[in-house]
Amino acid sequence: MNDLTSQQPVSENTFFRFLVSPKYRIFRHLLLILSIGAVLYNSTAVIASPVAIFIYFILLFYVNMYVLVPGLLLKNKNIKYCLAVAGILIVVAGCGYFFNPFNKSNELNIPLFSFLTVLLLAASSSIKLFQQGMLDRQLIHQLEQSKIYAELEQLKNQINPHFLFNMLNNANVLTKKDPDKASQVLIRLSDLLRYQLYDSARETVLLTSDIHFLEDFLNLEKVRRDSFDFLISKEGDLSGVQIPPLLFISFVENAVKHNNDTTKSSYVALYFDVSNNILSFKCINSKPQHKATKSTGGLGLINIKRRLELLFPAVHHLNIEEQADRYCVTLTINLV
Repeated sequence: MNDLTSQQPVSENTFFRFLVSPKYRIFRHLLLILSIGAVLYNSTAVIASPVAIFIYFILLFYVNMYVLVPGLLLKNKNIKYCLAVAGILIVVAGCGYFFNPFNKSNELNIPLFSFLTVLLLAASSSIKLFQQGMLDRQLIHQLEQSKIYAELEQLKNQINPHFLFNMLNNANVLTKKDPDKASQVLIRLSDLLRYQLYDSARETVLLTSDIHFLEDFLNLEKVRRDSFDFLISKEGDLSGVQIPPLLFISFVENAVKHNNDTTKSSYVALYFDVSNNILSFKCINSKPQHKATKSTGGLGLINIKRRLELLFPAVHHLNIEEQADRYCVTLTINLV
C-alpha cells in the first residue's frame, strides 16, 4: 500500500541528510576544516603564512554562514548583505597592500586575495542557502502530510455517522414490524460498531477483516429485506494484505441503497482478487425497475473518491458504469 509515511521528502536522501541533519553537524565542520587545512598544507611552497590564511578562511566562512547570511540574506536584506561583502573586500584589499601572505616574494596580489575571498563567501552562502532550502522543503512536506492526515480523519469520521444513522433508522422501523428481526439487527449492529470504533481507528486493517465487516453489513440488510441476496467472492492470496479501514463500505452502501425494488428481488455481488500486488474490487448491484427519488445525501461516494486520491495517488483506477439492468463499480489498487 502506498501509505502516507512511505512518501519521503527529498531531504531523506542520505547525502542530503548529511548536509542538513543537526546530528551530522560536527562531522560537516570537521570535514570543512580538514579540507581547508589540506589545501593550505599542500600550498606551503607558495604561501608565506598558511596559519594566518587558515584562520582567515575559517573566520570568513563561519561569520558569513552564521552571521551575514542568516541576519541579512535570509531576511531579504540583500543590499545590506552586498554592502557587507563589499566592506570585507575593501578591508581585505587594504590588508593585502601591506601584507601579502599568498606569496613568499611579498609581491602585491590583491586580485587573487579578493577572488579567493569572494569564492569562499559564495561557497559558504550556497551551503547555508541549500541547507535552509532543504529544511523549508521538509517543513512544507510535514505540513502537507499533517493536512492530508487530518483530512483523511475527517473524511473517515463523516462515513461512520452516516452509516450508523442508516442502520439505526432501519432498526427503528423493524421494532414496530418485527421485534425479533429488530433484535437481530441490533446484535449485528453492535458487531459493526465494534469494528468501527476499534479497528477503523487504525491506519490500516486486514483486507479479510474489512471483507468480514462488509459481510456483516450485507447480512444485516438481508434481515431487513426478504427479497435481497448477496454474494462475496474472494480469489488470490488475501491473507496479510493491509488496506485503509472502511475503504469499500461507501460503494456497498450505495449499492444497497439504490437497488431497493419492491417488484422483484435485488442483489449485490462483491468480488475481491489479489494478484501480483494488485488488489481488484468489483461491486455489482441490480437496478430497480423504477428509479427512487434522488436523495439529498451522497457524501459517501464523494468521500471515498477523495480518500482514494489522498491514499493512492496515481496507483488506483476507479470506474463506475451504469448498464440497463445493473450498476458496476470497479476499483484496482497497486499495493506496492
